[in-house]
Amino acid sequence: MSCRRELSSWQALEQSAAKLKQQQLKTLFAQDPSRFAKFSCQIQGVLFDYSKQLIDDESFSQLISLAEQVDIASWRNKMFSGEKINFTEDRAVLHVALRNRSNTPIFVDDSDVMPLVNDELEKIRQFTDRVRSGKWLGYSGKTVKNVVAIGVGGSNLGPQMVTEALANYADDTLNVHYVSNVDGVQLAGVLNDLDPQTTLFVISSKTFTTSETMTNARSAVKWFLEHAEKEAIAKHFVAVSTNLEKTREFGIADENVFTMWDWVGGRFSLWSAIGLPIALYLGFDKFVEVLEGAFEVDEHFKNASPEQNIPLIMALLSVWNTSFLGHTAQAILPYDQALHMLPAYLQQGEMESNGKHVTFDGQIVPYTTVPLIWGMTGINGQHAFYQYLHQGNNIVPADFIASVQPQVKVDKHHDILLSNFFAQTEAMMAGVDEQQVRSDLQAKGKTEQEIESLVAHKIHQGNRPTTSILLDVVDAKSVGRLIALYEHKIFCQGIILQICSFDQWGVELGKGLASAIEAELTQQGVNHPHDSSTAGLIAYYKNNR
Repeated sequence: MSCRRELSSWQALEQSAAKLKQQQLKTLFAQDPSRFAKFSCQIQGVLFDYSKQLIDDESFSQLISLAEQVDIASWRNKMFSGEKINFTEDRAVLHVALRNRSNTPIFVDDSDVMPLVNDELEKIRQFTDRVRSGKWLGYSGKTVKNVVAIGVGGSNLGPQMVTEALANYADDTLNVHYVSNVDGVQLAGVLNDLDPQTTLFVISSKTFTTSETMTNARSAVKWFLEHAEKEAIAKHFVAVSTNLEKTREFGIADENVFTMWDWVGGRFSLWSAIGLPIALYLGFDKFVEVLEGAFEVDEHFKNASPEQNIPLIMALLSVWNTSFLGHTAQAILPYDQALHMLPAYLQQGEMESNGKHVTFDGQIVPYTTVPLIWGMTGINGQHAFYQYLHQGNNIVPADFIASVQPQVKVDKHHDILLSNFFAQTEAMMAGVDEQQVRSDLQAKGKTEQEIESLVAHKIHQGNRPTTSILLDVVDAKSVGRLIALYEHKIFCQGIILQICSFDQWGVELGKGLASAIEAELTQQGVNHPHDSSTAGLIAYYKNNR
């Protein structure tokens, strides 16, 4: 299989990158008053503006040619039709089937998976309605007031991000608490204020063997049994898993186990029964709205032309910034408190998917692949790390995300918030040159000596690429749309970069090593060979714990 660098479009982009590195964004805007109209797209509920990226007509055309030469359209069709594009694990990649609101058949191994998906959604609906209506009773006859969702990684980040994003739409029927860290401080803090009579636990683990999740689950059971008999577990613990043998051993009735499938990766699974905490917290109808928003983006991704296809453009810009312009990080900056967990969610989504170093056929990738993803809410970031974004000697492209309408209106707060959003992207694009600095200091009455001492410190070079994503409002559908946009971006990135986005062997390596060391820490007479540093650290811990 040929290397992407051998493609004519890739070689043309390398030449364009060399030219554009000498160009200034503010000059491109000055030369082309129609730049915003040219380099922005809209779908229902979303404005996507990438005009502040360091591209021009020629490089954008070359990026589209790259997408065509790597045959994105064909790979997209393979994914939506259930082909096993996760070839290292021989699995289909069908998170799109989980939100397939058209209900058109999707086949894996000649079987339509949609009946399975619909049956599980109906099971979630019925269970959610029973719990929220008060018909589901605990061992003492009381209704559920608190849900504790125990999971890690994809079984935690997606549901928690969505529930926190949509908390303002929740009623007071249930409270949801998340436990992901095996550090006992988190679990103890959650359980401290809960009543076991009114608490329901949702244990999410596909295999029901994940060390962190099962450690927390067993400790939750221990806490619960301090107040109830073992038979009561069935009324207070449900699971999302494929391992019925393990869930039965745990004491969970089969009818209270919600399933998922091997064609759904953990970081793409919030649309499945992994999203049960979302449905419990917000109600099943709101969960369906999240699915509907994602389905709208699926349809856009399948049908829009490459020049107007937002997820494809997002991927192309990431590859452009990372593999051609040499920017090895990207910031996610939501200007909406509801989206405060989005950077952490996208860290996993992108870096676990595309943090790879070999091509489809196992050859070393000769270019930089996925950037480091990081960020936080914009206003807090402005007072934490924006100095680095504006004047640091590393350029970090950034996605700025905001909403036109706030979830909660408080005086002029949203106008002030958005004024910062617009100002930051403009400042990062335009910067402040030496002439502007000198004029400003002169206007403030500074002496020539004072100006000379300050001018270098106050210059902002600008030319910092940003993308602006404006949602109409952060509601259930828009959250679904936003997540699906990034999911399809990740898919396109992987195809363009020629890497498998849907395995995670690096994660598996860490799990295996941790399991072996866990035995050393918890069992007598177990010792494994280690390097001197690891052996020394283990010995120090065991001697001093």
